[in-house]
Amino acid sequence: MIRVENLHKAFGGQQVLQGLTLEVNTGEIMIVIGRSGGGKSVFLRHLLGLLRPDAGRIWVDGVEITALRGHEMDKVRERYGVVFQGGALFDSLTVFDNVAFPLREKTALAASEIAARVEEKLAQVGLSGAGHKYPDEVSGGMRKRAAIARALVTEPQIVFFDEPTTGLDPVLVNAIHHLILDLHRKFRFTAVMVSHEIPEIFEIAQRVAMLHDGVIVEAGDPQAIQESGNPVVQQFIRGQIEGPIRAI
Repeated sequence: MIRVENLHKAFGGQQVLQGLTLEVNTGEIMIVIGRSGGGKSVFLRHLLGLLRPDAGRIWVDGVEITALRGHEMDKVRERYGVVFQGGALFDSLTVFDNVAFPLREKTALAASEIAARVEEKLAQVGLSGAGHKYPDEVSGGMRKRAAIARALVTEPQIVFFDEPTTGLDPVLVNAIHHLILDLHRKFRFTAVMVSHEIPEIFEIAQRVAMLHDGVIVEAGDPQAIQESGNPVVQQFIRGQIEGPIRAI
Protein backbone atom coordinates (compact mmCIF):
# COMPACT_ATOMS: atom_id res chain seq x y z
CA MET A 1 0.00 0.00 0.00
CA ILE A 2 2.86 2.39 0.84
CA ARG A 3 6.36 2.38 -0.59
CA VAL A 4 9.03 4.84 0.51
CA GLU A 5 12.31 4.98 -1.37
CA ASN A 6 15.51 6.76 -0.30
CA LEU A 7 13.78 9.61 1.55
CA HIS A 8 15.95 12.57 2.61
CA LYS A 9 14.97 15.63 4.64
CA ALA A 10 17.04 18.33 6.36
CA PHE A 11 16.08 21.38 8.40
CA GLY A 12 18.59 24.20 8.57
CA GLY A 13 21.46 21.95 7.66
CA GLN A 14 20.48 19.24 10.16
CA GLN A 15 19.86 15.93 8.40
CA VAL A 16 16.78 14.21 9.83
CA LEU A 17 16.00 11.59 7.19
CA GLN A 18 19.02 10.21 5.39
CA GLY A 19 17.81 7.65 2.88
CA LEU A 20 14.80 6.10 4.59
CA THR A 21 13.34 3.16 2.67
CA LEU A 22 10.30 1.17 3.80
CA GLU A 23 7.32 -0.76 2.46
CA VAL A 24 3.95 -1.12 4.22
CA ASN A 25 1.78 -3.98 3.03
CA THR A 26 -1.93 -3.62 2.41
CA GLY A 27 -3.98 -4.35 5.51
CA GLU A 28 -1.12 -4.65 7.98
CA ILE A 29 -0.26 -2.78 11.17
CA MET A 30 3.22 -1.32 10.77
CA ILE A 31 4.70 0.31 13.86
CA VAL A 32 7.72 2.60 13.53
CA ILE A 33 9.87 2.85 16.65
CA GLY A 34 12.91 4.94 17.46
CA ARG A 35 14.27 7.62 19.74
CA SER A 36 12.47 10.86 20.51
CA GLY A 37 13.54 13.51 18.02
CA GLY A 38 14.78 10.81 15.65
CA GLY A 39 12.54 11.71 12.72
CA LYS A 40 9.48 9.49 13.22
CA SER A 41 6.98 12.36 13.15
CA VAL A 42 8.84 13.97 10.24
CA PHE A 43 8.49 10.69 8.37
CA LEU A 44 4.77 10.58 9.16
CA ARG A 45 4.29 14.14 7.88
CA HIS A 46 5.83 13.10 4.56
CA LEU A 47 3.33 10.23 4.26
CA LEU A 48 0.54 12.72 4.92
CA GLY A 49 1.87 15.06 2.24
CA LEU A 50 2.49 17.83 4.78
CA LEU A 51 6.23 17.91 4.05
CA ARG A 52 8.10 17.58 0.78
CA PRO A 53 11.31 15.52 0.78
CA ASP A 54 14.63 16.96 -0.33
CA ALA A 55 15.13 13.71 -2.23
CA GLY A 56 13.38 10.38 -2.55
CA ARG A 57 9.88 9.24 -3.48
CA ILE A 58 6.71 7.94 -1.83
CA TRP A 59 4.00 5.84 -3.47
CA VAL A 60 0.54 5.23 -2.01
CA ASP A 61 -1.29 2.39 -3.74
CA GLY A 62 0.84 2.94 -6.83
CA VAL A 63 0.45 6.74 -6.94
CA GLU A 64 3.59 8.79 -6.39
CA ILE A 65 2.45 11.42 -3.90
CA THR A 66 5.73 13.34 -3.84
CA ALA A 67 4.77 14.67 -7.27
CA LEU A 68 1.25 15.75 -6.23
CA ARG A 69 -0.02 19.17 -5.25
CA GLY A 70 -3.32 20.78 -4.26
CA HIS A 71 -6.48 18.95 -5.28
CA GLU A 72 -4.59 15.84 -6.42
CA MET A 73 -3.00 15.45 -2.98
CA ASP A 74 -6.34 16.12 -1.31
CA LYS A 75 -7.83 13.19 -3.27
CA VAL A 76 -5.20 10.89 -1.77
CA ARG A 77 -5.84 12.27 1.71
CA GLU A 78 -9.52 11.36 1.36
CA ARG A 79 -8.35 7.79 1.86
CA TYR A 80 -6.57 8.68 5.11
CA GLY A 81 -7.57 8.78 8.74
CA VAL A 82 -5.24 10.35 11.30
CA VAL A 83 -5.06 9.97 15.07
CA PHE A 84 -2.89 12.84 16.25
CA GLN A 85 -0.65 12.83 19.28
CA GLY A 86 -2.76 14.00 22.21
CA GLY A 87 -5.97 13.45 20.23
CA ALA A 88 -6.17 17.03 18.89
CA LEU A 89 -9.89 17.33 19.64
CA PHE A 90 -11.55 20.73 19.32
CA ASP A 91 -12.24 21.94 22.87
CA SER A 92 -15.21 24.04 21.75
CA LEU A 93 -17.01 21.06 20.18
CA THR A 94 -18.72 18.15 21.88
CA VAL A 95 -17.37 14.64 21.41
CA PHE A 96 -20.20 14.02 18.92
CA ASP A 97 -19.39 17.15 16.92
CA ASN A 98 -15.66 16.33 16.95
CA VAL A 99 -16.36 12.95 15.39
CA ALA A 100 -18.87 14.47 12.95
CA PHE A 101 -16.47 17.21 11.88
CA PRO A 102 -14.75 15.45 8.92
CA LEU A 103 -18.09 14.26 7.54
CA ARG A 104 -19.53 17.76 7.69
CA GLU A 105 -16.44 19.30 6.13
CA LYS A 106 -15.67 16.71 3.44
CA THR A 107 -18.98 15.14 2.43
CA ALA A 108 -22.49 16.08 1.35
CA LEU A 109 -24.17 13.51 3.60
CA ALA A 110 -27.49 14.38 5.17
CA ALA A 111 -27.49 15.30 8.85
CA SER A 112 -29.38 12.12 9.72
CA GLU A 113 -26.79 9.91 8.00
CA ILE A 114 -23.94 11.79 9.67
CA ALA A 115 -25.59 11.31 13.05
CA ALA A 116 -26.06 7.59 12.41
CA ARG A 117 -22.41 7.17 11.40
CA VAL A 118 -21.14 9.12 14.39
CA GLU A 119 -23.25 7.14 16.86
CA GLU A 120 -22.06 3.91 15.26
CA LYS A 121 -18.40 4.90 15.59
CA LEU A 122 -18.85 6.10 19.17
CA ALA A 123 -20.37 2.73 20.03
CA GLN A 124 -17.49 0.90 18.35
CA VAL A 125 -14.94 2.70 20.52
CA GLY A 126 -16.96 2.32 23.72
CA LEU A 127 -18.30 5.87 23.94
CA SER A 128 -22.05 5.32 23.58
CA GLY A 129 -23.87 8.02 25.52
CA ALA A 130 -20.82 10.30 25.78
CA GLY A 131 -21.35 12.31 22.61
CA HIS A 132 -22.88 15.29 24.42
CA LYS A 133 -19.82 15.84 26.60
CA TYR A 134 -16.94 18.20 25.83
CA PRO A 135 -13.30 17.01 25.71
CA ASP A 136 -12.47 18.60 29.07
CA GLU A 137 -15.36 16.67 30.64
CA VAL A 138 -14.03 13.21 29.78
CA SER A 139 -10.97 11.22 30.77
CA GLY A 140 -7.73 11.02 28.81
CA GLY A 141 -8.59 7.53 27.64
CA MET A 142 -12.01 8.67 26.43
CA ARG A 143 -10.41 11.53 24.49
CA LYS A 144 -8.14 9.00 22.75
CA ARG A 145 -11.16 6.88 21.90
CA ALA A 146 -12.97 9.91 20.50
CA ALA A 147 -9.94 10.74 18.36
CA ILE A 148 -9.90 7.19 16.99
CA ALA A 149 -13.64 7.39 16.23
CA ARG A 150 -13.08 10.65 14.35
CA ALA A 151 -10.26 9.09 12.32
CA LEU A 152 -12.42 6.11 11.34
CA VAL A 153 -15.75 7.85 10.68
CA THR A 154 -14.87 8.49 7.02
CA GLU A 155 -14.07 4.76 6.58
CA PRO A 156 -10.45 5.34 5.50
CA GLN A 157 -8.26 2.76 3.81
CA ILE A 158 -5.12 3.95 5.63
CA VAL A 159 -4.95 5.16 9.23
CA PHE A 160 -1.95 6.95 10.71
CA PHE A 161 -1.41 6.90 14.47
CA ASP A 162 1.05 9.45 15.88
CA GLU A 163 1.90 8.32 19.43
CA PRO A 164 -1.76 7.44 20.13
CA THR A 165 -1.16 6.46 23.78
CA THR A 166 1.02 9.38 24.90
CA GLY A 167 0.25 10.41 28.48
CA LEU A 168 -1.78 7.33 29.41
CA ASP A 169 -1.07 4.92 32.24
CA PRO A 170 -0.07 1.32 31.40
CA VAL A 171 -3.60 -0.02 31.79
CA LEU A 172 -5.03 2.55 29.39
CA VAL A 173 -2.13 2.04 26.98
CA ASN A 174 -3.06 -1.62 26.67
CA ALA A 175 -6.76 -0.80 26.44
CA ILE A 176 -6.21 1.62 23.53
CA HIS A 177 -3.82 -0.78 21.80
CA HIS A 178 -6.37 -3.58 21.96
CA LEU A 179 -9.11 -1.25 20.77
CA ILE A 180 -6.97 -0.43 17.72
CA LEU A 181 -6.35 -4.13 17.15
CA ASP A 182 -10.06 -4.97 17.41
CA LEU A 183 -11.00 -2.17 15.01
CA HIS A 184 -8.28 -3.27 12.60
CA ARG A 185 -9.65 -6.80 12.58
CA LYS A 186 -13.12 -5.44 11.87
CA PHE A 187 -12.28 -2.89 9.16
CA ARG A 188 -8.96 -4.20 7.76
CA PHE A 189 -7.45 -0.77 7.18
CA THR A 190 -3.72 -0.37 6.61
CA ALA A 191 -2.17 1.17 9.73
CA VAL A 192 1.08 3.06 10.24
CA MET A 193 1.79 3.88 13.86
CA VAL A 194 4.62 5.84 15.46
CA SER A 195 5.13 4.71 19.04
CA HIS A 196 7.55 4.47 21.97
CA GLU A 197 5.50 1.88 23.85
CA ILE A 198 7.97 -0.99 24.26
CA PRO A 199 7.20 -3.88 24.75
CA GLU A 200 3.44 -3.28 24.43
CA ILE A 201 3.53 -2.60 20.68
CA PHE A 202 4.80 -6.11 20.00
CA GLU A 203 1.37 -7.45 20.94
CA ILE A 204 -0.47 -5.55 18.20
CA ALA A 205 2.09 -4.98 15.42
CA GLN A 206 2.29 -7.23 12.41
CA ARG A 207 5.57 -5.63 11.45
CA VAL A 208 7.91 -3.25 13.27
CA ALA A 209 10.49 -0.88 11.74
CA MET A 210 13.32 0.71 13.72
CA LEU A 211 14.25 4.24 12.64
CA HIS A 212 17.73 5.35 13.69
CA ASP A 213 20.04 8.05 12.31
CA GLY A 214 17.57 8.84 9.54
CA VAL A 215 17.24 5.33 8.11
CA ILE A 216 15.32 2.15 8.82
CA VAL A 217 17.98 -0.08 10.35
CA GLU A 218 15.71 -3.12 10.58
CA ALA A 219 12.14 -4.14 9.79
CA GLY A 220 10.36 -7.39 10.46
CA ASP A 221 7.69 -9.15 12.46
CA PRO A 222 7.69 -8.59 16.24
CA GLN A 223 9.53 -11.82 17.01
CA ALA A 224 12.26 -11.05 14.48
CA ILE A 225 12.76 -7.57 15.93
CA GLN A 226 12.90 -8.85 19.50
CA GLU A 227 15.44 -11.50 18.50
CA SER A 228 17.45 -9.15 16.27
CA GLY A 229 21.21 -9.28 16.48
CA ASN A 230 21.45 -5.58 15.64
CA PRO A 231 22.92 -3.85 18.73
CA VAL A 232 20.99 -0.63 17.99
CA VAL A 233 17.68 -2.50 18.00
CA GLN A 234 18.53 -4.47 21.12
CA GLN A 235 19.67 -1.40 23.06
CA PHE A 236 16.50 0.49 22.18
CA ILE A 237 13.95 -2.23 22.94
CA ARG A 238 15.71 -3.12 26.21
CA GLY A 239 16.20 0.51 27.25
CA GLN A 240 19.88 0.00 27.97
CA ILE A 241 22.18 2.95 28.65
CA GLU A 242 25.27 1.27 27.25
CA GLY A 243 25.45 0.68 23.52
CA PRO A 244 25.74 2.36 20.14
CA ILE A 245 22.83 4.72 20.84
CA ARG A 246 24.24 7.67 22.71
CA ALA A 247 22.27 8.73 25.81
CA ILE A 248 21.76 12.50 25.62
